[in-house]
Amino acid sequence: MNRSFWRSGHTPTLFASFLYFDLSFMVWYLLGPLQVPIAEALGLDTQQRAFMVAVPILCGAVLRLFLGMLADRIGAKRAGVLAQVAVIASLLGAWQLGVHSLGQVVALGMLLGIAGASFAVALPLASRWYPPEHQGTAMGIAGAGNSGTVLAALFAPVLAAMFGYRDVFGLACIPLALTLLVFVLTAKDAPVPVARKHWADYGRVLVGNRDSWRFMFFYAITFGGFAGFASALPGYFHDQFGFDAKHAGWATAACVLAGSVMRPLGGVIADRVGGTRSLLGVYLLVAVLVALAGFGVGGAWITLALFVLTLLCLGAGNGAVFQLVPQRFGQEIGGDGRADRHGRRHRRLRARRRARRAQAAHRQLRARHVAVRAVRARRLGVAGRGEARMAQPVGRRRRGAGLR
Repeated sequence: MNRSFWRSGHTPTLFASFLYFDLSFMVWYLLGPLQVPIAEALGLDTQQRAFMVAVPILCGAVLRLFLGMLADRIGAKRAGVLAQVAVIASLLGAWQLGVHSLGQVVALGMLLGIAGASFAVALPLASRWYPPEHQGTAMGIAGAGNSGTVLAALFAPVLAAMFGYRDVFGLACIPLALTLLVFVLTAKDAPVPVARKHWADYGRVLVGNRDSWRFMFFYAITFGGFAGFASALPGYFHDQFGFDAKHAGWATAACVLAGSVMRPLGGVIADRVGGTRSLLGVYLLVAVLVALAGFGVGGAWITLALFVLTLLCLGAGNGAVFQLVPQRFGQEIGGDGRADRHGRRHRRLRARRRARRAQAAHRQLRARHVAVRAVRARRLGVAGRGEARMAQPVGRRRRGAGLR
């Protein structure tokens, strides 16, 4: 990652998008590490528990489409603020009123799906500031916010053991509110607004373009696998190896951390070797690793290592997909390409201004040098004439004075 990347975009927006995505992802995934204490408190069986953790994932996938449409119409920043306020309100309601049945947990999961839709805000908001050659890296950095699952897996079971799972909902509102404040103060929409689209334009992308279905399939494997494993592994480690909620969360956090760290690196790798080639390698490795884990090769630690490697590959695959999507759908996610053109034109103007300032400074320095040399030459000339006069005989100097 060279200096041209950091100079080509807007770093505060990139950081704000990452932070917004990170905390949103943490809340979206919150029911996953809390599934064991919630299931024990409500008397849920394995199927009900699996349904409970699947609801936020499914709702987030659906709501992402609508939040993306909203972001195109009112701006990504405004849409992000509205979504974050809705998520905070739902968590405050769950904290104050509590959840006492499967239906109430499912309703909470549907509202937490709004946090999962933060993809449609954070990633376009960051990537529209960058030219195509750096969009894979930018979206990889912003998309590394899926590391919020690590925070949830590490701290949610511990806090639930200390205060109860209900208070975890209230505690989660604190970092969400701070993140919202940072997002409002530092994030900015791209210099050129996205052209407003008609509702038929979104359907045309799905109906009239086969590539959209291909990319959805690619993404369903990479990110769907990542989110699915991240949500299911706490219950899997608890049921299969007898881990308690805390240790199951820590084991899951190790897996998710690997995938989160690899996501921006996956974007960088895809920028260099190509997204298609990177995805092919990812799919082959994931197939082998999941097969080994499914056949029960080794005990708990071997299985944990296999899942760490699996999510590592899936994280790289996520970065590769996001490197490919802007190249194919730059018009849909990049403001009809005008933001990129404006950014390149703005950078050229800045380069020209810097060149003109450098030339002006060089001319001033040269003029000063010439002036100093002239002053020195004049002083040397005056001193030379004085020495010549002093060297003349006294009588000749007097006759010269009389003639004047």
